[in-house]
Amino acid sequence: MATWSNLNYQNSASPLMEQIIFFHDHTLVILIMITILVAYLMMNLFFNNYINRFLLEGQMIELIWTILPAITLIFIALPSLRLLYLLDELNNPLITLKSIGHQWYWSYEYSDFNNIEFDSYMIQSSENLNNFRLLDVDNRIILPMNNQIRILVTATDVIHSWTIPSLGVKIDANPGRLNQTSFFINRPGIYYGQCSEICGANHSFMPIVIESIPMKNFINWINNYSLDDWKQVLVS
Repeated sequence: MATWSNLNYQNSASPLMEQIIFFHDHTLVILIMITILVAYLMMNLFFNNYINRFLLEGQMIELIWTILPAITLIFIALPSLRLLYLLDELNNPLITLKSIGHQWYWSYEYSDFNNIEFDSYMIQSSENLNNFRLLDVDNRIILPMNNQIRILVTATDVIHSWTIPSLGVKIDANPGRLNQTSFFINRPGIYYGQCSEICGANHSFMPIVIESIPMKNFINWINNYSLDDWKQVLVS
């Protein structure tokens, strides 16, 4: 999760986020080189006294400063297009999770299992001092690590955006439309996100929390959840 004075990306927990960070660093190096070159040329213009009364045109220099930016853009565009196609790739997901945005909370459904659905509300910081303010929820998403996960996202009222920075996932939740993406969590942990679309008065208060656990623990969680659900049905 993001911490105070952290100006860099969060530590990646998925291969896609690693690729996004690599592309960011690649582009930043090119931008720094361009900035240094332009600053050097401008300083030379300020401090030299050379004049040329007969200079009317310079076709060679115009050719150079047209071709060089084009080549630079190609070096940025090719990795960008590769990354765009990687982000849209869907590779045989093991589990499908459906996320439904409301004003102002999330609902989740595990489509591959019967009767596993719940709402996820933000926890007030006064309830438990161990929780992160504006980031913790009462019901976390539980997912297995080292498996491809597909998420289907929609909304019931206004546009939301389901975003987990450390996983490199940001997908809009539109009413009447079902969007999908996938991600791969490569280590256990707890990952925080928020709605990143201005969706109303309480937009800041609908966080997302994913808890990544080993597959064995995930199966136990599924079995226990199903047992608790059946107990509630029998009691009612």
